[in-house]
Amino acid sequence: MPKILIIDDERFIRASLREILEYEKFEVTEAQDGEEGLQKIKDEEFDLVLCDVKMPKMDGIEVLDQAKSLDKSPQFIMISAHGSIETAVEATKKGAFDFIPKPPDLNRLLLTVRNALDKKQLVTETKVLKKKLSKKFDMVGASPAIARVKDTIEKVAPTDARVLITGPNGTGKELVAHWIHQKSNRVEEAFVAVNCAAIPSELIESELFGHEKGAFTSAHKQRAGKFEQAQGGTLFLDEIGDMSLSAQSKVLRALQENLINRVGSDKDIKVDVRVLAATNKDLKKEIEAGRFREDLYHRLSVILIQVPALKDRKEDIPLLIEKFLEDIAQENGDAKKKITVEAVTKLQEFPWTGNIRELRNVVERLVILGEPTISLEDVKKYADY
Repeated sequence: MPKILIIDDERFIRASLREILEYEKFEVTEAQDGEEGLQKIKDEEFDLVLCDVKMPKMDGIEVLDQAKSLDKSPQFIMISAHGSIETAVEATKKGAFDFIPKPPDLNRLLLTVRNALDKKQLVTETKVLKKKLSKKFDMVGASPAIARVKDTIEKVAPTDARVLITGPNGTGKELVAHWIHQKSNRVEEAFVAVNCAAIPSELIESELFGHEKGAFTSAHKQRAGKFEQAQGGTLFLDEIGDMSLSAQSKVLRALQENLINRVGSDKDIKVDVRVLAATNKDLKKEIEAGRFREDLYHRLSVILIQVPALKDRKEDIPLLIEKFLEDIAQENGDAKKKITVEAVTKLQEFPWTGNIRELRNVVERLVILGEPTISLEDVKKYADY
């Protein structure tokens, strides 16, 4: 049952609102002034606050302002008999869901209350999803090699510096990119990933920059590219070493001037995007071979992060195995399997040429085929090595 707090210095208004809301099966609490109301918000968890603007001791705008700085802030609907457009605008800017004049129209009040509660639920669900997403991309490990990566991320994430992430396949380069985004000032905006190796060279420019209707045979309608989709957020260019030279020149312009052109258009589009790039190739050798632009390399590599291979951080393998066991159990809705110390020790001895991705696959295979407690015999039987 949603909890609603009414803050108003007029007893009659509080009683009237309580009667209406309790009839609609809401749980209602009252406060007779701003100070009492703010204290109740600090002491209890409410879904919605109906708050008068003009009150003794502390007015409603101040209550709203202070409440919105709390960790668990409820939705606010401001009510006032002395309302003005300026007051309504100020309340909205400070985070109020809506502004209703006194005496409130019953139908409008109930509709606004339901809409505000719907928004509260949506905000809560979004926070839960973001927490799950953050956990999904958690970086597990305490080895010196991974500690250096984490330290660099902490320093670079709050800036807008471009980052080039290098390392063998399967080491978690996209994970690093997600971590940078999650800890950046752009976290509320989109994270858009593009695998440059998976897109044919003739389509990569359309994928990145979009196209106009009729720009090429299959362009049946106008389409925004990944740069526009990532507006205000982060664009992750994975396997950038496989990008065509033509697309590289356009990416360079986007980084230099923050401007792009859709394929088939000469119109400049302003973009505000933080670009992170990753590759498993040695880009300096690619530059020498004429396959990668040196000027683009220097634009992308303001910060370099080398993600270590799993063979260089084997002390992290027990922690990674525990995480994978937990993740696989949650994905399948099963109880988490256990694994013996001997089995973990054996897994630490493997060369892991496929890195973390390969380790995850092997753990999943052991979960499916192994005993309730994964043993050394299971590892010998079902692991590749």
